[in-house]
Amino acid sequence: MTTSEFLRPRLCGARFEGHAIPLEVLKDLAVLEEMVTEIAKWKFLQEHPGRARSPRGFTEGIELKLTSVEPGSAVPVISLVLATLHLPGMPPSNQIYFEQARDAMVCAIAAAEQNQPIIEHLPEKALSYFDRMGRSLRDGEAIEFVTASHPTPARLNRETRRKLVLASPRVRELTEEATIRGAVPEADQDDMTFEVQLIDGHKVKAPMPDQFLDVIIDAFNGYKNGARIVLQGIGKYSRQNRLLGFESIEHISLLDPLDVPARLDEMRQLRNGWLEGKGMAPDHKGLDWLARCFDLHFPEDIPLPHMYPTTEGGVQSEWSLGTNEVSLDVDLGTHRGEWHRLNLSTDAEDSRSLNLELEADWTWLGEQIRRLAGGEA
Repeated sequence: MTTSEFLRPRLCGARFEGHAIPLEVLKDLAVLEEMVTEIAKWKFLQEHPGRARSPRGFTEGIELKLTSVEPGSAVPVISLVLATLHLPGMPPSNQIYFEQARDAMVCAIAAAEQNQPIIEHLPEKALSYFDRMGRSLRDGEAIEFVTASHPTPARLNRETRRKLVLASPRVRELTEEATIRGAVPEADQDDMTFEVQLIDGHKVKAPMPDQFLDVIIDAFNGYKNGARIVLQGIGKYSRQNRLLGFESIEHISLLDPLDVPARLDEMRQLRNGWLEGKGMAPDHKGLDWLARCFDLHFPEDIPLPHMYPTTEGGVQSEWSLGTNEVSLDVDLGTHRGEWHRLNLSTDAEDSRSLNLELEADWTWLGEQIRRLAGGEA
């Protein structure tokens, strides 16, 4: 048995710092062996046009293994392992096709990044493997590939992965990790499926895993009372990026009635003139930003606010905390918030302007809400 280094993909992003690879990303890397094997067979047939298929045993004795992980932005070292002995300097003939397959894959990723033709490098059927490789990547993350023949890093990220999958006209849909919020108007325990109704009324079907059955039934029973869930899983999308349904479910939980992202999602349905001909619709990117801020900075152990759109296109958050009425008026454009507190018993009030790009100002906000919720004046 001999082992030689085959590929050193570099994982870029905050999740990969400190010599760490999330387990879900390993599923993406596991697809490499299947993809490279398929491309290697294609490379063989290109050189042997008289053959209808690759030779029997073409892939026997060859496998890819993760042999180490280098520090920094994590670099998994993937080695080609040969089970059969061969003469020094004379690798098995099929190894050459595996190396050609690796190079072709990297060239296709580079072509997608540079908006160049992809089919020149890979057959259409091989592109479908990208539907499973890289789908755990988040915004701002990438996998960089280099080879001796392509020393410039080719970056597989959410955008290039989508280009690679959709470069094949055979593909009617693709899969991506998705997190959605919605209600459950239907649950079929015979078929073990259920429907999620999104904020805009669009319904998508999902499988109903046994471990989440109780949560789904609770959401179904609470449908008329406004019960909602947050669902994470592998979503199926059309070529036009419309969510069609779910392939699998990873997590489901019931939402707090005041869940901030769910309330902000409702505001996406507003159009200019939503209030008797007046009222600006809030900017969707601004709503995304505010949802992320609450997720990152707002403590989970203090009361959530009631949230309302403002006629100026902003968002107002309100808390009733004992004798205190608190509001935070957020400008989605400038990312600033105007805090105001009124004590109904003493008429004492205070205000403060917050820069919601600063973690320190979110910390101050959380401390104030916790103090007032605890009964302090």
